[in-house]
Amino acid sequence: MTTKKSVSPKMPTQSILSYIKDLPNICSLAGLGCSLLSIYFLIIGIYEAAMIGMIWSVAFDWADGLIARKMKERTGTDREFGGQLDLLIDIVSYGVSPAILILSYSNFNPFFLIPAFIMLVFGAIRLSYFSTFGLSNDAKYTGLAIDNNSIIFVFLFMFAEYFEHTSFSFFLGASGVCLAILNVSQIKTPKLSGNPFNVALLAIYTMFASIFYGWSLF
Repeated sequence: MTTKKSVSPKMPTQSILSYIKDLPNICSLAGLGCSLLSIYFLIIGIYEAAMIGMIWSVAFDWADGLIARKMKERTGTDREFGGQLDLLIDIVSYGVSPAILILSYSNFNPFFLIPAFIMLVFGAIRLSYFSTFGLSNDAKYTGLAIDNNSIIFVFLFMFAEYFEHTSFSFFLGASGVCLAILNVSQIKTPKLSGNPFNVALLAIYTMFASIFYGWSLF
């Protein structure tokens, strides 16, 4: 049986690495670097540093969108490439990082593979849905935007010291499952990152969280 070789409808006009110099993509990759640092510190148990990396990954993600909308000279291919790059990074920043937080804080108890896996599966489905259908007719997300996962976890972890370790582990796991369900729900939520005022609020929150957790490191 013979098969037809698929042919891409678009022929690339630039090299792969040439897209790195695009400023919004630089922001996206900086956010990926923050997520990598977050994952590293989660694995070795330095949670305060991990929270700083987690919130900065959101800040860079929101910044790249704001910058991209202001750059009128970007081509359609630039925008499409940047959008695909964003989606791939989002599953790491808002799916993998929170899942590893749940696992690490529980001392990698196998039971917590369940909420971690649910977060990953629902996160991947959420991002695939958005990639396929985009915003609703009234310019809103269907389901809770996945970047809220990290924003909320960074806030919740501020109260970890007030709870017994095992109890807070279960709280994180339950919170992760609840967020995952909201990610794939049919509720309509506004695109917060599209508003410069919300971006400014996130910048303030990022600085506050960085100082809060940074202080705890010393």
